Amino acid sequence: QGQLVESGGGSVPAGGSLRLSCVGSGRTFSTYAMGWFRQAPGKEREFVATISWDIENTDYTDSVKGRFTVSRDNAKNTVYLHMNSLKPEDTATYYCARDYGTTLSRRPEQYDYWGQGTPVTVSS
Repeated sequence: QGQLVESGGGSVPAGGSLRLSCVGSGRTFSTYAMGWFRQAPGKEREFVATISWDIENTDYTDSVKGRFTVSRDNAKNTVYLHMNSLKPEDTATYYCARDYGTTLSRRPEQYDYWGQGTPVTVSS
């Protein structure tokens, strides 16, 4: 069984930074694009960022461009989300997921394996 485990969430003041990690095991993740999504209380899950397996391509939702950076270390089966200049509206549970498609996607339907999520709280 494939498994993704996120870590690195926490509580920070506005303007702070966090680095989320997502470690994969039990399945191949290094040859797939990987994405980050988030879900705030009472809201739908939304796309945040994605990175191709070869690190050559990335995509970000507009609200995080210039503040968040997605990266990966395939030797460690790990994907990262570096979050800077955090805002209260970034408060959510953050999930990583494996994209089984052939092109980068923002659609959660194109992701098959999901982690359990790590909570991020940004205070004003």
